[in-house]
Amino acid sequence: MPIQHGGFWVRMCVAAIAVTVAVGGGTSVGTAVAQSTGSAGGEGSIGTGSLTDGTASDGTPLNGTTLITGSLGTGSAAGSPLGSAIPGVVGSVIPGPDLDPPPLETLRAEMMPKPLGDPFFDVYPPGLPGMANGQVIETRDVTPAARALLRGPVREVRQIKVKSTDSAGAPSFATATLVVPATPWPGPGPRPVLVNNVPINGLGRSCTPGHTLGNGITPSENLLELLRPVTTKAEERGYAVLIPDHEGPRMAYAEPFVAGHAILDTIRGMRAVFPAEFGASKLAMMGYSGGSIATHGAVKLIDSYAPELAGDIVGAALGGIPADFEMLGRTMNGNLAGGLFLAAVFGITRENPEILPLINTLGQRLSITSIKDQCANTLALAGVFGIPAEALANVKQALDSPVAHDIYTKMKMADRKSGTPLYIYSGGQEFWVPALGSRNLYDEQCGYGVRALYRQVPGEHILGELTGNPGAFDWVDARLHGEPAPTEC
Repeated sequence: MPIQHGGFWVRMCVAAIAVTVAVGGGTSVGTAVAQSTGSAGGEGSIGTGSLTDGTASDGTPLNGTTLITGSLGTGSAAGSPLGSAIPGVVGSVIPGPDLDPPPLETLRAEMMPKPLGDPFFDVYPPGLPGMANGQVIETRDVTPAARALLRGPVREVRQIKVKSTDSAGAPSFATATLVVPATPWPGPGPRPVLVNNVPINGLGRSCTPGHTLGNGITPSENLLELLRPVTTKAEERGYAVLIPDHEGPRMAYAEPFVAGHAILDTIRGMRAVFPAEFGASKLAMMGYSGGSIATHGAVKLIDSYAPELAGDIVGAALGGIPADFEMLGRTMNGNLAGGLFLAAVFGITRENPEILPLINTLGQRLSITSIKDQCANTLALAGVFGIPAEALANVKQALDSPVAHDIYTKMKMADRKSGTPLYIYSGGQEFWVPALGSRNLYDEQCGYGVRALYRQVPGEHILGELTGNPGAFDWVDARLHGEPAPTEC
């Protein structure tokens, strides 16, 4: 029997009611304090470091105390022994989904994004296993549609579909959009390419920049990307811009291996389509927030997955990076950021089925409703309900479980060295994606001998992009003009 899909907001309201019943509307049991010491502060940085990394001064994990920086009566309770009561109460309120056996395989299939009706984004072509990574499957010209959305004059906008691999190395595909400006390249050598890894932060295929550039703006579009000047700045300087749909066809939001593979394979595809123009071009990457997760995955996979690109990728700028998912479980869970946090959990689950046995009735219900196709704007609003991840789990202390710690380790990719120099920046007043995570990434890569800079800028997550983007772009601009990367390691 097929699973019945309900309305997203109805399910979210029911979920919020169930969680409220489960925790009894209690108050938080801990106090998150300002992270004012340690390397996050940094010499010469602006501000005192991240407001909180979700721990007290003695290192005790906390969920915070407010609707903004912690959870209001749910997050801390969920992380305490009281949290073990949540799944049972939820299970008595919400009936389980009707899944044909085997239920977990069926659940995973039903969690996937629905097709768009466009084979370019929907169809896994035959013969994928026999193709080389980056091999071009299809291209199409979307210049008329894209021109209306791009601020600078363009010569051509081409979409590329290539063979790629999922997080486990199984055959998949990836898509990207290449913007070639009408502005001539004034520098020596071939026209450089800026790989703009935009913050997709969504679970549905309509959330991708490729869908938008090919079809126009939709009500669910990620409006933040329209405000970021990366593509326009690049066009003005004569750079081509490659914009990958880095979440892959499963829309694995926050999963860095899929994203890294997609980025590197679409670079290969671009060079195959335009060998004379871009076959020897310098390349640099930029990404912020969800886009920095993708950039993080790509730079750490260069050496093992696409070593032939190592000499041409001259640098990557990463801002506001959610580099430590364990930390985010303390700073984003059960508060206003909780909608995006749970969406990231769902996205990662699409590529890591070992999480499925931990999902309770409520989690199963939510994951197969229209939430599976929502974009950043809607998912962000879902945070007002304050649902913690513990409310969707059938094990105690789900975010401290062995499965969770395995996922944290995998997503952090701490055993991998970046294949290119790095510019890492973060807002000094971050409370959801703490600057401490960015600084720790900088320290990690300095330890590997990577040439890197770290900059802490004024603001929290949104303002941090506005204040940090100019410096990041200037750094990338210098790399594409052939200047060697400085380091402060």
